[in-house]
Amino acid sequence: MIVDYHLHLRDEHEDIAHESRAIGPFLETAVARGVDEIGFAEHVYYFRQTSEIWDVPYLSERCVYDLDDYCEAVLAAKEVGLPVKLGIEVDYVGEKQARLGEILDGYPFDFRLGSVHWLDGLAVDMIPGIWETMSADEVWSKYVQALCELAVGGTVDVAAHPDLPKIFGHRPDPVLLEELHEQAALTIAASGLAIEISTAGLRKPVGELYPDPAFLQAFVRAGVPVTLASDAHAPDLVGADFDEAMALARSAGCGAVAVFEGRRMSRMELG
Repeated sequence: MIVDYHLHLRDEHEDIAHESRAIGPFLETAVARGVDEIGFAEHVYYFRQTSEIWDVPYLSERCVYDLDDYCEAVLAAKEVGLPVKLGIEVDYVGEKQARLGEILDGYPFDFRLGSVHWLDGLAVDMIPGIWETMSADEVWSKYVQALCELAVGGTVDVAAHPDLPKIFGHRPDPVLLEELHEQAALTIAASGLAIEISTAGLRKPVGELYPDPAFLQAFVRAGVPVTLASDAHAPDLVGADFDEAMALARSAGCGAVAVFEGRRMSRMELG
């Protein structure tokens, strides 16, 4: 079984297209690349149902689309038997996390990805963002604390791109990094989440898969299941570079992939 559980429903120009007709090109690419099942996971801040959550202009300015329209588009494809799952990418929002979870609870998601993109209103994956005010040690420590809080909160099912702070090549002291790897792996394992092996990092300045081999090994030792992800924002990126993702998974001893239905996780043989 090969899945791509991190797709954003856009057209070929990466413009928002929360319509059933936009799903076909994603499926065509999936078939061509041997991906058996795809899952859409649009950013939660795009939906006006969540408008009360956002106080960062970058997020609130994008909060104009309808969550019902998005869900209906994906569910329509799923209901006619297409290998499609309904997901959403849920940002870490600190003390507002429970409220965000309440808003999402009324929707029939198959899975929720959990992402930490923002810390104290500053972006982790943008320049200058948080990097202008904090050292690598500080950013990574704060990030892992937020990732662990997100994991234990019960609002998400999968930790997305779990070592995102390496995006620009900034890493903390090696001893600290090893400690943070263990902290995150043990917390995510205890919370019953999966993590994704994402090829998106290959398209970023760091030029690496998320997570790196050492971090993935920490997850595997802790018994954390894995999914596969491209983080595609256009149909032609579905399953991109999955040969590298699957090679990393197998080298770490991952023989199964986590699949989801109605936020219930099961495992199937990888490949």
